[in-house]
Amino acid sequence: MHNVWTVKDDLPNALALTNVLLVTDALSAAAEPTRRRILQLLAPHPRTVSEIASEFPVTRSAISQHLLLLESVGLVAAEKVGRQRIYRVVPSGLRSLQAEIDRFWTDELDLLVADAHALNQRRNRPAVSGEDR
Repeated sequence: MHNVWTVKDDLPNALALTNVLLVTDALSAAAEPTRRRILQLLAPHPRTVSEIASEFPVTRSAISQHLLLLESVGLVAAEKVGRQRIYRVVPSGLRSLQAEIDRFWTDELDLLVADAHALNQRRNRPAVSGEDR
């Protein structure tokens, strides 16, 4: 008996591979939820591919593809120790990513945040007798 491969059986891995092939910059790389989670997992300390993969419902191979992409855009680095590759975040890569994100933050966004806080405070303020609701 031979196994028949179906898209349904390997959809998460196929999606991961497709997603990896289309990314060319740090902002795009970090925008993808799996890669953001990988960066969060690596932030406190370096980890092996297997340790990272154990946190996801996709194969180790799919996580390796994500890690290779993160490495190619300068957000993580790998060190080979024996048979394992240990990944860590690259602080300068994260600083560059932060600088790129900061370029999107404009005065208009600051005003929007201030308006949202003011609206929230008005909504949470206790009603005064005789005040319209």
